[in-house]
Amino acid sequence: MDVSQFVRKVLDSGRTALSEAESKPILQQYGVPVVTETTVATPEDAVQAATAMGYPVVLKGVSQTVLHKTEAGLVHLNLADDGAVTRAAQQILKNDSDMAILVQPQISGHREFVAGLFRDPQFGPAILFGLGGIFTEALADVVFRLAPLSEQDALDMISSIKARPLLNAFRGETAVDRQALLQTLMGLSALAVDVPEITEIDINPLIATATGKLVAVDALITLASPDGIDADPSRVEPRDIHRLFYPRSVAFVGASSEMGKWGHTLICNTLSGGFQGKVYAVNPKGEIIAGKPSFRTVADIPGPVDLAVVTIPAAAVLDLIPQLKAKGIEKVVMITSGFAETGPEGKALERKLAETAQAAGIHILGPNTMGICNPHIDFFCTGAPVRPMAGPTAVVAQSGNMGVQLLAFAEQQGIGIRAFSGSGNEAMITIEDYLEGFEVDELTQTVMLYVESVKQGRRFFESARRVSRKKPIVLLKGGQTKAGNQAAASHTGAMASDVRLFDAVCQQAGIIKVDQPMELLDLSAAFSSLPLPKGNRVAIMTLGGGWGVVTADLCSQHGLDIPALDKDLIRRIDTVLPPYWSRANPIDLVGERDPSLPMTVMKILLEWDGCDAVIMLGIMGRRIFLGRMAAMVAQADPAYTRASLDQAVDTLTDWENKYVDQIVQLMETYAKPIVGVSLFNDSQDVTVRKAGGNRFKSVFYDTPEQAVKALAHMAGYQRFRSR
Repeated sequence: MDVSQFVRKVLDSGRTALSEAESKPILQQYGVPVVTETTVATPEDAVQAATAMGYPVVLKGVSQTVLHKTEAGLVHLNLADDGAVTRAAQQILKNDSDMAILVQPQISGHREFVAGLFRDPQFGPAILFGLGGIFTEALADVVFRLAPLSEQDALDMISSIKARPLLNAFRGETAVDRQALLQTLMGLSALAVDVPEITEIDINPLIATATGKLVAVDALITLASPDGIDADPSRVEPRDIHRLFYPRSVAFVGASSEMGKWGHTLICNTLSGGFQGKVYAVNPKGEIIAGKPSFRTVADIPGPVDLAVVTIPAAAVLDLIPQLKAKGIEKVVMITSGFAETGPEGKALERKLAETAQAAGIHILGPNTMGICNPHIDFFCTGAPVRPMAGPTAVVAQSGNMGVQLLAFAEQQGIGIRAFSGSGNEAMITIEDYLEGFEVDELTQTVMLYVESVKQGRRFFESARRVSRKKPIVLLKGGQTKAGNQAAASHTGAMASDVRLFDAVCQQAGIIKVDQPMELLDLSAAFSSLPLPKGNRVAIMTLGGGWGVVTADLCSQHGLDIPALDKDLIRRIDTVLPPYWSRANPIDLVGERDPSLPMTVMKILLEWDGCDAVIMLGIMGRRIFLGRMAAMVAQADPAYTRASLDQAVDTLTDWENKYVDQIVQLMETYAKPIVGVSLFNDSQDVTVRKAGGNRFKSVFYDTPEQAVKALAHMAGYQRFRSR
């Protein structure tokens, strides 16, 4: 059968669905193990077919107009003799004398699954698999992947459902035929690609018999004309993304002399940040702004302008585009709000703005954006005075406030930023454009995203999957709940996709999805500073036993293995630690004060083939503990001079600084990550600490939870890369 041709004929006839009898031959052609069945017209023929098939049997009424047969009373199960078949057939024909009768053997099995296909408005064709039968909707134990599937994608789906123990030998029943299941999912994927007119396939139940045989006993296919997902996306070339962050001259259109206004804040922020390019203020009054004489129009500016930062009212923006074109300005940061985020009229104005700008050869970032920055050239053009240090983490946020808060935290914690964009409404430059720009950018090592919605779902997935093979993408999704979804739609002017499908897209593309804003920075610190672990085996080294136990529990919860120490390793550590040490993983240093012990034990662990990473707890931050103790003693015991106490604190501070350097050297030598958790922190402490010009840096978190989660995500990303 030529499936595509058949489907088009059905659509041409005005029908939008195939009957069960029409659906199953198509599925069988694509490798789905469908039940053996016969279509008949009369009760007599039904009896004859049932006798040949062997009792018990199932009878179903088949119609091109009635798709949900159970609700219509057209399904009769466990028919054990000729009389039961006759009565069931007569009941079916009583509803419609022209209805066909489907005769199937009664398939018995306690394990029921669901498999299918649907086309998402944003992401296109997706395959689903999960627990079926009456539990499909009640338990929602289903997983998704976008088509086309790789074989590994399909295997991941099979192993990802919570009910996966049912796939193994279970209560006397043989394990499910996984090859048949794999073939089913791959067949659905092939159908999604080959026949775009198929919008949905529902195979439920997909029964596993006691012998493990897989049988699709019911199926439905629905149809529609192809919707052209992402048919004509307006791409921005990576070189244009790069140029956006490297202006040599910037014109602030709508510059103001009034403190607190956007037109004043942005130009002051840029000038005070040390930007070495030319800065021009544009204001029709021609007044002095930030110590500079302003120009009445962009045409009055002498020389070329690479970037315009626009803060004039939305109503005046369309008239500005021809002026920008005449001046040769091709890049615009549109701070101005009042567009799609405000409703239908704003959306129409935004579409008009994008069309006008595109015709003029202009790329607009925004509108409704908080601005951009590039610390590598001291270009800080945002609505808040934040100055993160230059580094390898690129940040794009669909919420400007969220973005500048992340930049402020990054500045505080010593996390280096490659570039930042508050992407705003993304009328022209979208998340996908940024991904493709940072993909080829040599300075970018990690991409950090705050996303509320995506406009080109399929392109987002394909770009992210490609980028993830080269550098990690860490993503926080806004709009996870119903309330959040409504807020996201109001904020960005776009509807967010079903969260379960978005989670699946992230997993399939290798995106590291987090749940809280600070996790973005925790992972940025880890990925930009540490070597990737080769596996998930973790050694824990701690100054206190309880902390080690808690961390071991956290590792187990997040898929990290705590391997037992082998005899040779125990013997080596016996020569270093007193005989009452834990002699197990976690390794309790039993509060020893010898400053050389942590480094000696660390080196032994890194040399161990059974360890892929080390978490160290409580070794850093002791200088703060000692400082507080010294202050207490100085007040209470005159036998100790303040000078001697300060010297002790200074000695431990020097030791900690050297310890940071030694940790980095060990990571350079053994290519294994070392993640720290500090005993105490003060205002001088940062998460990331440099050591000379080394490739790696030391990372110290505040809590074991942060350390374990970061390491678990790194191990998961390494698995994705290895695959």
